[in-house]
Amino acid sequence: MFTGSSGETLSLFPTGLACPHFPISEILLVTQNFNDELVIGQGGFGKVYKGTLKNGTKSVVAIKRLDAGSAQGPTEFWAEVEMLSMLRHCNLVPLIGYCNDNREMILVYEYMPNGTLEDHLHKLHTPLSFSQRLKMCIEHGIIHRDVKSSNILLDDNWAAKISDFGLSKISPIDKLSTGVNTLIKGTFGYFDPNYFSTGRLTRKSDVFSFGVILLEVLCKKRAMDSSLDEEQWSLVEWAQDFMKGGKLKDIIDPYLKGEISRKCLNGYAKLVDGCLHRSPKQRITMRL
Repeated sequence: MFTGSSGETLSLFPTGLACPHFPISEILLVTQNFNDELVIGQGGFGKVYKGTLKNGTKSVVAIKRLDAGSAQGPTEFWAEVEMLSMLRHCNLVPLIGYCNDNREMILVYEYMPNGTLEDHLHKLHTPLSFSQRLKMCIEHGIIHRDVKSSNILLDDNWAAKISDFGLSKISPIDKLSTGVNTLIKGTFGYFDPNYFSTGRLTRKSDVFSFGVILLEVLCKKRAMDSSLDEEQWSLVEWAQDFMKGGKLKDIIDPYLKGEISRKCLNGYAKLVDGCLHRSPKQRITMRL
């Protein structure tokens, strides 16, 4: 969505829609009438099904069906369709089409066979090497608002792709540095404190979230975990105490010990620190 000169919200929908529409009959065929045996994921939005298109391409797809009781609704649904219809990038999960028949809100994506970064850090038992983790720490150039490890999907080559654009915004280029005012949305633990306190969203808000992911990847700890001792609930606050004392090496994932040189770890720590600076103006950019 864009903001007009008088403050009104401008959308490309329903006119100008470039994304293919799938009839509900085809969705039912691919998902075998939403067969639970085909479910590969589930969240607050609803269920995700794996299927194969019957249109001659035989493409394997992931079909996200928004639940009627989900916190996400038509606004987030159309934001996702709009965003991914306009953008094509090697680090964005491709949207193949959508369905809004019979009051359904369904999104059809290219299937990512290696799951999410969150899966590999916190759920699966096969550890990732440091080089694999670095490959997954990616650059992105839009205001996403909800960057987190569960929104980073991995394709068959382990390339990272950002997903879940229902909370995202595209803003005119001159507003990216100054920011846009918006309702606070996102995930605790990844929140930019400045965005949380002011409601002002900028490109540097995502830089902070990216810094949290860098720590999560290095330490193999969740951004927020209330099952731990209270001083460890927030990964950022806990890790920053070690970083200030030059002891980041003491909290890295044990599997990575001996795999990272001191020079590399010092550079990594500097990058994390540059992302997590309290002042957005002092944070690094995402440009190479």
